[in-house]
Amino acid sequence: MNQTPLVVDLDGTLVYTDTLLESLIMLIKHSPFVIFALPFWLLRGKAYMKRRLSNLVVPNPALLPYNLELVSWLREQKDSDRELILCTAADQRIAEGVASHLDLFSLVLASDGLRNMKGTNKCKALMELFPTQGFSYVGDTRADLAIWQAASSSIVVSNSLALKNSARKVCPTEKEFSKPKVSLSGIARLLRVHQWSKNLLLLVPAVAAHQIGQIDLIITLVLAFVSFSLCSSAVYIANDLIDLENDRRHPRKRDRPFASGQISIASTSVLFPLLLTLSAVLALKIGSGFAWALLSYFVLTCAYTVFLKRIVLLDCLVLAGTYTLRVIAGAAAISMGVSFWILSFSVFLFLSLAYLKRFAELQEVADENQTTSLHGRGYHHGDSQFVQILGIVAGFISVLVLALYIDSTASAQLYRKPEIVWGAVVVLLYWVSWVWLKAYRGEMHDDPVVFAITDRVSLACGLLFGGIILLGTVGVSP
Repeated sequence: MNQTPLVVDLDGTLVYTDTLLESLIMLIKHSPFVIFALPFWLLRGKAYMKRRLSNLVVPNPALLPYNLELVSWLREQKDSDRELILCTAADQRIAEGVASHLDLFSLVLASDGLRNMKGTNKCKALMELFPTQGFSYVGDTRADLAIWQAASSSIVVSNSLALKNSARKVCPTEKEFSKPKVSLSGIARLLRVHQWSKNLLLLVPAVAAHQIGQIDLIITLVLAFVSFSLCSSAVYIANDLIDLENDRRHPRKRDRPFASGQISIASTSVLFPLLLTLSAVLALKIGSGFAWALLSYFVLTCAYTVFLKRIVLLDCLVLAGTYTLRVIAGAAAISMGVSFWILSFSVFLFLSLAYLKRFAELQEVADENQTTSLHGRGYHHGDSQFVQILGIVAGFISVLVLALYIDSTASAQLYRKPEIVWGAVVVLLYWVSWVWLKAYRGEMHDDPVVFAITDRVSLACGLLFGGIILLGTVGVSP
């Protein structure tokens, strides 16, 4: 067995992430105004910037997405009395945290505030440390080729066949490891394409006003749907970045693309602005009213992502507001006003769903992790019953608003048989009770809106609700 010292890189190799980028994200989350000091720190060198960052924030080493196959192999090497050294461009404080967590390395070489341990600096340090003995190096990028050229053997962590071939040309390859492959399903999960169903709320004003049959209106609403979906995906990306550590503590969210390391954080430097640009271009094409509504949604959701989600109760009000903004945006897209009835109904129904989402999370975290609080939120498990009461009350108020609307003059002008539409009240009352029962039983494992389009009972309620509305509109008795 090869007994040359084994030198291991950290970012992208030992872990499927970049600890510097994670530190920057943590800084934005906890001390956003400090980010303006970054350019001045950088003027004094990358090592100095990394040191200042690590004095403020350090990713939790226990939560990082490790290359478990590599870690297992490294343990085998250590058990065979092979010396392991962690050598990384990350700051010393981050590197030592990882080393302490894994308990694998006898020595840690990292950036120290003066020297950035990368490229030629790393190669020089290793050659000084092993002038005659030689060493084996574990790396993952073309930048490591210079180090492999000075090494006795290479251990390549990459899916790139070109990199593996290049590594073989400069020194013998001892072992190869792969990284998670970016798949279409992974990209769809990152963009949360399944969440685009929420943007069907843009159709509500047109449907409620019985204007959905116009071709030009449908085309406009389709463009609005695409624009809103692209913007919401950009927001979901930002949310996943800000919530990295909290997601890694969550029993299901830890498998999200960023949290698990399946997709690199660096990819957002292109994807995030691209999504926003395409969304903005479509929004401006639709009209200024829709563009302003979309901008309001973006600002509100960003504020929610950064800090509002941590404020008890206000977080649910904001969530309800983001749903209601979709309805307002749909009306703005087709230059239609939003009635008092639609706004009132939307606010209370979506507030109920927001409380439902939080209640389900409290139930799930308590059941699976036995924790007493919801990470990244201001709630404790003991709050679940209170949240449940608020949500059920809000849901029943939305039913009451629908009933009052059907009994109003506004309803009489749109429906030939308003008395038939009363059946919709019964359906909504049943559905609100049903989803809360599912949550109470611990069977609400997804966003309530997404749950509604996959649950058979909810789909049946939706079809029945729509059928009743249609019968009331055309005036045919059931």
